[in-house]
Amino acid sequence: MSQTQYVALLRGINVGGRRKVPMSALREALERAGYARVRTYIQSGNVLFASDRPAAEIEDHVEATLEQAFGFPIVVVVRSQRQFRNVVAKAPEGFGGQPDQHHSDAVFLKAPLTAKQAMRVVELRDGVDQAWPGTGVVYFQRVSAQRTKSRMSKIIATPEYWQMTIRSWATTLKLLALLDA
Repeated sequence: MSQTQYVALLRGINVGGRRKVPMSALREALERAGYARVRTYIQSGNVLFASDRPAAEIEDHVEATLEQAFGFPIVVVVRSQRQFRNVVAKAPEGFGGQPDQHHSDAVFLKAPLTAKQAMRVVELRDGVDQAWPGTGVVYFQRVSAQRTKSRMSKIIATPEYWQMTIRSWATTLKLLALLDA
């Protein structure tokens, strides 16, 4: 059976000195669990790996592996290379194309949270914020010069927030390039 490339997006690690997860220890934990070609990108919890394990099992298995290794639960959103490529390919036209004018993020959703459900808790400020639902993702963009007026931070107070992990569009594109390399 051939191996599929995946990216695991870890939520809420290495933020403000809390929930520390060294990238070398993260790689080692996943390698011990049987994942191949494990590599990380920046300290915010982006892990690329290959596996022949059934896709439906990977997210739960990675979460269990990491909780055992680090002693606390970590929400993990896993996407296959194909799924991740679709996130980029199906972004709204022009999304992320003006980084000097807009801050653009991909808000990755952990099932069973859907983009339709997530959009209900995304508050937009006219002239500042825009958001579009995708498959397993919400595309969120705000005007850079007015980002302090953005309502993106309002989602933090919602239960849905705990089933989301956010990556900048630049990081999202870099992860796809690493998956495709």
